[in-house]
Amino acid sequence: MMTLSQIWMTFLLSNILPSDHNFDLTLPKCQLVYNIMEQFSVQVAQLILDAIHQFVGTEPPRHLVDQEKSNKALGFPALITGLCQFYGVPVTPTKHIRPPINRSFIEKYCMPR
Repeated sequence: MMTLSQIWMTFLLSNILPSDHNFDLTLPKCQLVYNIMEQFSVQVAQLILDAIHQFVGTEPPRHLVDQEKSNKALGFPALITGLCQFYGVPVTPTKHIRPPINRSFIEKYCMPR
């Protein structure tokens, strides 16, 4: 993958369409990156709405050992944390939120090796 497409894919999988694992490069996600890189119109708000609706509407998979626990990842952690902070809710994250996609992140994860 070209560096620019890796950056866009990382951004999409981290912020727009988060999932339990970021190596899930389905054809629709690849087509979305293509549309963005070719500067086609993309309805980002609708993508986020659809992803939240799908996330909330699915039954969480159960933990293999302890069936009382859920294996479901927290959906949109940065969005939820940011909204809580904006509205004055005290936030002490217990899970590490991914680092920002900046120059050092791109050099570490998106540049050809």
